[in-house]
Amino acid sequence: MPESPERYVARVVDVPDTGIRLAPAAGTAAPAEPTEANLLGMAVALALGAAGYAHRPAPREAAQTVAALLAGEAAMPWRATAPTATGARETVPYVVCERPPGGHYACALQHRPPGDEPPAGD
Repeated sequence: MPESPERYVARVVDVPDTGIRLAPAAGTAAPAEPTEANLLGMAVALALGAAGYAHRPAPREAAQTVAALLAGEAAMPWRATAPTATGARETVPYVVCERPPGGHYACALQHRPPGDEPPAGD
């Protein structure tokens, strides 16, 4: 299996009338190898779906590739559909992905207080 980062962390940013954009944390990056980037992209999509985000019909941006989405260069036509949990309005959503050596990415959405960014890893 190709070498890829063990951790990917990105803030989920609402882009009005467009969807959401990922803002990768300092020190984190998506894998350069296309298959690994696609696997990370799928894990991010599954985490967003599990957290109540849904894809909505919208025209694609020209730069909407998996690499551009993970790098925060393009917006995804997703929106939160589940009601915001009590106290979540005062938090910042992050998608946090872990990949054990030789394993596959597992991602989850975390709500953290402003200024409490999850560590990006090494």
